Amino acid sequence: MALGNHSTIVEFLLLGLPADHHTQALLFVLFLTIYLLTLSGNLLMILVIRANSHLHTPMYFFLSHLSFLDLCYSSVTEPKTLENILSEKKTVSVEDCLSQAFFVFDSGGTELCLLAVMAYDHYAAICYPLLYGQMMNNELCVGLVLGSWGLAFFDAFLNTLLACNLDFCETQVISNFICEIPSLFPLSCSNSSKNFAVLFCSALLHAFGTFLLVFFSYARIISTILSISSTSGRSKAFSTCSSHLTAVTLFYGSGFLRYLMPTSGSPWELVFSMQYSAVTPLVNLLVYSLKNKEVKAALKNTLQKSLQYLRSQRTGRGYLGNRMELQQDT
Repeated sequence: MALGNHSTIVEFLLLGLPADHHTQALLFVLFLTIYLLTLSGNLLMILVIRANSHLHTPMYFFLSHLSFLDLCYSSVTEPKTLENILSEKKTVSVEDCLSQAFFVFDSGGTELCLLAVMAYDHYAAICYPLLYGQMMNNELCVGLVLGSWGLAFFDAFLNTLLACNLDFCETQVISNFICEIPSLFPLSCSNSSKNFAVLFCSALLHAFGTFLLVFFSYARIISTILSISSTSGRSKAFSTCSSHLTAVTLFYGSGFLRYLMPTSGSPWELVFSMQYSAVTPLVNLLVYSLKNKEVKAALKNTLQKSLQYLRSQRTGRGYLGNRMELQQDT
């Protein structure tokens, strides 16, 4: 017996990826490479921001939380995907599927809010540079991050709780490589119209509300930038926002299309899920590290300090070794 009152199945089949062995081998290498790069890169980003005091600003505070969120997001989906690619029986229990769906929804919702918060941070920095320190104080930054996690948790909990009351007694095949709330509706033999209505409203309010904040922030940013007389000043301001705009476009685009479109088993659903669950966390890392001079300089400084520390440790061990040899000789 699963979570529903009259459920007759205890597991689902995740059959979104091709079953051909050659294709599966390529997909395993691809997903493993993406996951390892995302995991190591975001951990390094967090460490670099924490280790360099000149990066202890609101922008990099939010960026470190975005890196942590992308790290969590990838860890929710990709290990199970890698396991299923290698497994002959590509199953997941109903309980594990609902748990993964909750964390996917929670992580995705938090990232929507955090991207909107980062847009507001850019707006404050560009439109009110003299008041930026007052507008983005530590208490506000912490409150915005906690609020992002809290709002996403509430949405995820509500939709997952409603999904737990569905009766799963028909087809048990999910045409995807991860469990998501919309993928569960076609599997239910009970009426899921209430679930879809709640999901649609919460996704619309959550996503559209944060998107409006992003839109109005950038409307004011663009207006301010265009009023700058210096060409170099305009170029610098636009370059500051380009990484964030890339992240917003990729995540909002694929997330909107996945959660607001009816589930029909279309290959596009698989593409959108792969886009925001596997590709976007890695792309965020690349655009915020490769295009950011301060991050690259801090990374170089951190690596140099690490090498100096290793050399000093090695020199110290050599010195102690020589002292011990001299003592033994005497």
